[in-house]
Amino acid sequence: MMADYLNNGADIYRESFRIIRAESELARFPADLEPVVVRMIHAAADPAIAPDIAYTDSIVDSCHRALAGGAAILCDSSMVATGIIRSRLPRDNEVVCHIKEPRLAALAAQLDVTKTCAAVDLWAQEGLLDGSVVAIGNAPTALLHLLEVAHASGARPAGVIGIPVGFVGAAESKQALVDDDLGLDYLTLLGRRGGSAITVAAVNAIASRAELTNEHI
Repeated sequence: MMADYLNNGADIYRESFRIIRAESELARFPADLEPVVVRMIHAAADPAIAPDIAYTDSIVDSCHRALAGGAAILCDSSMVATGIIRSRLPRDNEVVCHIKEPRLAALAAQLDVTKTCAAVDLWAQEGLLDGSVVAIGNAPTALLHLLEVAHASGARPAGVIGIPVGFVGAAESKQALVDDDLGLDYLTLLGRRGGSAITVAAVNAIASRAELTNEHI
């Protein structure tokens, strides 16, 4: 067994973030986005993701303002929704995930699409999409359909944290987000890598500037 090791949560975070900042190239990121990227790298345990992070300059500010105004966070999966730390949210914001709802399965079967794709339609039907913060960490189809629905409906999320993972459609969906002409604010990790842990890390870091606690700041 290790004779001496860090056993305090704040100290572990502090040392982790020190190592990440020492080993990662972060100079290109805006000041308000840099701690978000640090959290993403922490979740991935991989400084090599930094060069593949794509973003709009105002993504943090747009999401901050939306959350401060009470906007909902729309999630593609239970893993993403569960990982959002409520104490970091400024207005006890609603965290929405329809994935376990029976009506979603019925709608997906009716439309012959994935449940996460059908969930985007429900967000729009319920009037949740406009001005929301969207967090997609698993389903490329949800991200692609989000763009389709935004084009068709005119609804505009305040920000899209779109970091789905996988071998089928993940890289393409994230590139579509970057290339789209809607003018959406976004944060993504290009390529196949991604997932709920990195997505949640980004959302939690955007929601609060606190690095060593889970309080809203």
